[in-house]
Amino acid sequence: MKLKLSIAIILTSLLFVSCGSKKKVVTSNRKVVVEQKEEMPEIPQLEQIKKRSITTPKNTNEYILKFALIAVKKMHEHNIPASITLAQGILESGSGRSALAIRSNNHFGIKCHRGWKGKSVTHDDDEKGECFRKYKYPESSYEDHSQFLLTRKRYSNLFRLKRTDYKGWAYGLKRAGYATDKRYPQKLISLIHKYDLMKYDRVRASKKKQKGKGSYYEVKKGDTLYSIARRHKISVKLLKEINGIQSNQISIGQELLVQ
Repeated sequence: MKLKLSIAIILTSLLFVSCGSKKKVVTSNRKVVVEQKEEMPEIPQLEQIKKRSITTPKNTNEYILKFALIAVKKMHEHNIPASITLAQGILESGSGRSALAIRSNNHFGIKCHRGWKGKSVTHDDDEKGECFRKYKYPESSYEDHSQFLLTRKRYSNLFRLKRTDYKGWAYGLKRAGYATDKRYPQKLISLIHKYDLMKYDRVRASKKKQKGKGSYYEVKKGDTLYSIARRHKISVKLLKEINGIQSNQISIGQELLVQ
């Protein structure tokens, strides 16, 4: 009887030990499964998002602070009101946050058009899959915007207006066919008033030159890049490079670094 009782106790003990070991294995397996579900490194993607959030303006005020200086610079170079340039940039690019602006640095909705030799990207606009210009930097978009207006006859009358006549420019852009939106002029003027953009039209060009770093030449009537380059004994290629010029178009009053 005692022998049977001892055997029963031993068997019962073994049974509890066995069950206990199985429970540990199950618990261990569950932990492994949970750890696998939580593993989501995706570090490269997170880094890309982080970098993009730094370069993309959070709101319109940030956009203005970021691009007001270049808009004023283009105004003094090409005689396009800075208020108009900024208002168009805000409207066309959604303050730098539109898909087109982020993907291709195109802040003015300029399509490829005939003769465009640069990079391009397809984007849905008036029609599906239209061809838009792509730039390496947003600043290149601003320069190309100036050249786009300068080199097309339909916009030539706008350059007869005073620099402070932003309303004339707004309605003139619509008449010349820059946009199909019937309320395009009103939208530009509303943005100019809301953010007081007209103050940038009154910013005077700085008379301070980079002393010791080069000489400047003011473009006069009849000048060409070739004639200016020849006069100052440099190549046209170098003249364009040091002034960030992509086309062969220059405007009267534009200041070029020539040495």
